[in-house]
Amino acid sequence: MSGYSVAPRIKPLSARKSAILCVLDVGTSKVACLIARLVPIEASDVLRGRTHRCRILGIGHQRSRGMKGGAVVDMDEAEQAIRHAVDAAERMAGVQAESVIVNITGGRLTSHRYSASIPIGGVSVGEYEIHRVLEAAASRTAVEGRMVLHSLPTSFAVDDTSQISDPKDMIGEELSAGMHVVSSDIAAARNLMLAVERCHLDVEAMVATPYAAGLAALVDDEADLGTTVIDLGGGTTSMAVFAGGRMVHIDAIAVGGNHITMDIARGLTMRLADSERLKTYYGSCIPSPSDEREVIAVTHVGEDADHPTHMPKSQLVRIIKPRVEEILELVRDRLAAAGFAAQAGHGVVLTGGASQLTGLPELARRLMPGQIRLGRPLGVQGLPASADNPAFSAAVGMLVYPQVSGIEHFEPRARGLMQMTGTDGYIGNVVNWLRKNF
Repeated sequence: MSGYSVAPRIKPLSARKSAILCVLDVGTSKVACLIARLVPIEASDVLRGRTHRCRILGIGHQRSRGMKGGAVVDMDEAEQAIRHAVDAAERMAGVQAESVIVNITGGRLTSHRYSASIPIGGVSVGEYEIHRVLEAAASRTAVEGRMVLHSLPTSFAVDDTSQISDPKDMIGEELSAGMHVVSSDIAAARNLMLAVERCHLDVEAMVATPYAAGLAALVDDEADLGTTVIDLGGGTTSMAVFAGGRMVHIDAIAVGGNHITMDIARGLTMRLADSERLKTYYGSCIPSPSDEREVIAVTHVGEDADHPTHMPKSQLVRIIKPRVEEILELVRDRLAAAGFAAQAGHGVVLTGGASQLTGLPELARRLMPGQIRLGRPLGVQGLPASADNPAFSAAVGMLVYPQVSGIEHFEPRARGLMQMTGTDGYIGNVVNWLRKNF
């Protein structure tokens, strides 16, 4: 598949209006749908980027089907899982969803960095000059076979003065801007959009999973000082580095919690369902003195469930620990190779369903520098106790995304959303024009 495209963009929320949003977290292990009412609030010192308070009206989640490594592998199965999750949320909220914000983890999430400069002739910088330099930087974001998800200005410079957050009203001869662009494979994004659209839902926006998790789990000071968000999902582990209040790097590896489950199934000759249960109830990635004394029941493949085999918990720990170490070391090495080890070293926030494994923060402290903590969704009301955990950080982050999406900048292109789903033409152009102008 050739060419490039831009993901659908959502119109930023008005700071004075309430809104009802529906978000869809389509992962390898679960599909979750949240419907929430967003009400304008006063500015907060802890969560400065938040313009609205989120109150959950409805939630639906179930086991994912038709997904592998964050990408759609069975369209019918994925469609059914999405339908069930959305239906449950709609019934609870008493609201019918027409459009959703969707996250994406598969498709080889990649960061690209661009810069551009324009002459300003000694005049003060205004909105027009800022728009021109951002447009010049955005014009370079086309990557063959990739879809642009986010296009975030990182910093500005006026002549020799760099690291400017807002150059407005400054005087100089040249204005420069840096741009951080996040992209994914077009095929992975298109297939995910198609699975959602087959449920008669429009895709308002697509958000990279670790970016969404960071929006939900980080406080402003963490984003300013430099923090890495590591989202440990079922099929993938993705990471986003925040510094200066903005996301500056993103990456993903195709290893996650499901690989731990597979190791247990192979090591103990168990069914996958039994291995997942064993990991959830007894799994740990750090040894304890009591592990040799604590006995767990294991039902091997082909054995009678009423007569399980008993073994010490330490045997389970010895299977889990090497895989978790591998995941964390891969993340550490990928950040170092990209040149973001320094920013990432200030702190690490672990999110995602697999981050709830017992002992994971302690093991991460041995392998990675900086402060380590589990990241839960912040600043949301009405979230059930069963969902108030790191597994739902990305879903809540998508409710935050429309509040901060206004900082992104995309160059207008003829290629639009309708091309991506095979409905290009006159109608597609009309719909695209309406999306941009209303």
